[in-house]
Amino acid sequence: MKNSEIDWSTLGFGYVPTDYNVRCYYRDGKWGEIEISSSETIEMHIAATALHYGQEIFEGLKAFRGKDGKVRVFRPEENARRIRESARGIKMAEIPEELFIKMVKLVIKLNERFIPPYGSGASLYIRPLEIGMTAQVGVKPAKEYCFIILVSPVGPYFKAGFKPTNICIMRDYDRVAPKGTGRWKVGGNYAASLSAGEHAHELGYSAVLYLDPKEKKYLDECGPANFYAIKGNTYITPASDSILPSITNMSLMDLARDFGMTVEQRHIPVEEIPTFDEAAACGTAAVCSPVGEIHDLDSGEKFVIAKDGKPGPVTTRFYNTLSAIRLGEIEDTHGWNMILDL
Repeated sequence: MKNSEIDWSTLGFGYVPTDYNVRCYYRDGKWGEIEISSSETIEMHIAATALHYGQEIFEGLKAFRGKDGKVRVFRPEENARRIRESARGIKMAEIPEELFIKMVKLVIKLNERFIPPYGSGASLYIRPLEIGMTAQVGVKPAKEYCFIILVSPVGPYFKAGFKPTNICIMRDYDRVAPKGTGRWKVGGNYAASLSAGEHAHELGYSAVLYLDPKEKKYLDECGPANFYAIKGNTYITPASDSILPSITNMSLMDLARDFGMTVEQRHIPVEEIPTFDEAAACGTAAVCSPVGEIHDLDSGEKFVIAKDGKPGPVTTRFYNTLSAIRLGEIEDTHGWNMILDL
């Protein structure tokens, strides 16, 4: 694909073919050499553990062309840490941080022409993926793994952009089980959310606000993203073993403290929703997606969060500040960005 064929300003969140991906194989107890490939397919045995027993983990991070022309990657070391935790959780080979970072840098450099220009609102999405390759029909971990990183230029995750959308509470669905795989980024968690997500979309909602899978009393995750609420000068986000630790949420908590706010990571009962001044979904893809209304489909209650139909001032400040840090528009006081020499 030629760059001239891409309209950066209207780019959606989806897959766009690029020039190369990078791969590395784990065999005989060690990781091999990094391979560069222009193929969009992989060769896999029909009995591979990834296909039969769900040995598959992935990550998502972004690279941005900054105001100064430099390319920045936001907190890649945290993605390296999280994918190791996911690997440990489902008994896969752990990817060393040095290898992870080296491959991230390489795949971006190889596909530099697909990094959207500054001011377009788009970014280069980076998708690391590890899969079990060993052919076996017994339920046990693989001995061989493939680690791949592909990239794709993307626009906003939510088509509506940075403006409030309505979400819903559904008690008929659980994204994960208590003490299950919710805290790891495994494909099975997302497969489990497909039915609820499609149902929500059919009803006109952007996402499902899941409740805790054990008691159905507390707010958990918001579809593909973490959830937070603002009450006065306090930032509140759910505490749960079923929630993926969001790097974006962690960053927003740090920004909240920078802004002089109190941060609370705790159980949030459904009954507390009417007290929210603001609420949003947050994650690598969504960044901050303001919530307009929360509809409880079982009780029939409708909670209006964005009463004027606009993003709240705190969420707007979060969104603008985080975006400015990633684009090199303001000082990166936390040292979150990895700046590439391309």
